[in-house]
Amino acid sequence: MSANQTTSAASDGILGLDGFALAAAIRARELSPVEVIEATLERIDRLDGEINSFTEVFHDQARAAARTAERVVGDDGPPLLGVPVSIKDHIWVEGASATNGSFAFRNFVAPEDCGVVERLRAAGAIIVGKTNNPEFLLRSYTDNDVFGTTRNPWDLGRTAGGSSGGSGAAVAAGMAPISIGTDGGGSIRIPASFCGVVGLKPTFGLIPKLPGFRGWPTLSTDGPMTRSVRDAGLALSVIAGLHPADLLSTVGPGTDFLAESTRTDGLVGLRVAFSEDFGSEPVDDEVRRVFRAAVQRFAETGCELVNADPPHGEQLQGLWWKVVAPEIFASEGPLLAEYGSQMSEGIAEIVRSGEAPTASDYLDAQHQRNDLARSWATFHETYDLLLAPTMQVTPFPVGQQSPDQVGGRPADPVFEDWVSMIYAANLTNQPALSVPIGFSSDGLPIGMQIIARRFEDGLALRAGAAWEQLSPWSALWPPTVTAHPPHLQTDSPMRRE
Repeated sequence: MSANQTTSAASDGILGLDGFALAAAIRARELSPVEVIEATLERIDRLDGEINSFTEVFHDQARAAARTAERVVGDDGPPLLGVPVSIKDHIWVEGASATNGSFAFRNFVAPEDCGVVERLRAAGAIIVGKTNNPEFLLRSYTDNDVFGTTRNPWDLGRTAGGSSGGSGAAVAAGMAPISIGTDGGGSIRIPASFCGVVGLKPTFGLIPKLPGFRGWPTLSTDGPMTRSVRDAGLALSVIAGLHPADLLSTVGPGTDFLAESTRTDGLVGLRVAFSEDFGSEPVDDEVRRVFRAAVQRFAETGCELVNADPPHGEQLQGLWWKVVAPEIFASEGPLLAEYGSQMSEGIAEIVRSGEAPTASDYLDAQHQRNDLARSWATFHETYDLLLAPTMQVTPFPVGQQSPDQVGGRPADPVFEDWVSMIYAANLTNQPALSVPIGFSSDGLPIGMQIIARRFEDGLALRAGAAWEQLSPWSALWPPTVTAHPPHLQTDSPMRRE
């Protein structure tokens, strides 16, 4: 074994740990922050040339932060001391680029930290870089003319999803155990499903979005993408809560998110609905097959499982576009005159779609949205949780704007009807946790979303932890990480076929 191979093997051993275990090992002085960051940077440098998940890597800053962390290691240190974290390009990190994937912002440098980044730093986390997203976050795959295409670590010929595709790919390839993405229309859950990682879209308002860009103010929220459920709980416990810079942020319910994400007592006494297509949405047969197997196994958590479709009245995708299109135009419309010709294919068309609706149209859509949220709240009076496929398709080839079809129906490459089951949680402001549940016949990850009542993010995490105990996935690594990925026991629904 060469010196470089030895270094790689050592870093791979360290980065086999999730953030929770890394923090514990650092507190116990079994690992040093410097070791962890050097291992992280080595893996990024080794793997990201193929994957392209990072837009910027903070080599010098991360090393300096690790040396500082080394001096304060102790049993009573902050909860994420020395843990590497990556941040989506869209989210502001003081002194770093925030391009939004657009030439319009290619020279923009964030003047201050977003509230989430501020809290991560206070908790001891070390920001190792920014991750890629599509232009203005307007695609469910990750590709832009500034930084190019992010590829899926499970198959480099496939998309990582979007818009937090860089974050999903980075976590899947072990280039940081925790990444912060955003989700206004599935943008955390889509890449979580496609890349085989955990992704939490929290209750709207639970996590501050500002200071930052103004886009999608009533739909989008920041949230964690991780390799384990307990890492999602750990990250949420650090970043949640009221922030003075964000009027729409809230105090939250006071839940111990880490405790909920590490519970081992199952879900006895809970009534859980499951729906593989919300009653009418198109879903590929491969996704249906894997979801059905997961639901059968989920019964071992001790809950009562009931096949029940949630209410959604007007088509979810149609209502979501009525809300988001005016918000997109208000944010990006002013850029069309100068930069419209430089925007990625289809982006200017999406931005312009929000110009025609009036203020009354927008408020009417928000009223319809409120009716939808109320009907879902009534549904949750009967059911504590809802299980559904996260994505209705498996990752499609890079270079395409969409799959060719979904559930046998042609897919719309611009307005993305192939992600229609994602929108409900954004419209109703509910938490939705995506967890891996298995693989397609060609080895591509498939995820399941666990949807809970508003502000019951802790319950979604508890359910995710219960599933993780039945079907662990942390030992699985994509082929880009190792030519011989570990595999689980043959009786696990997470095994690769």
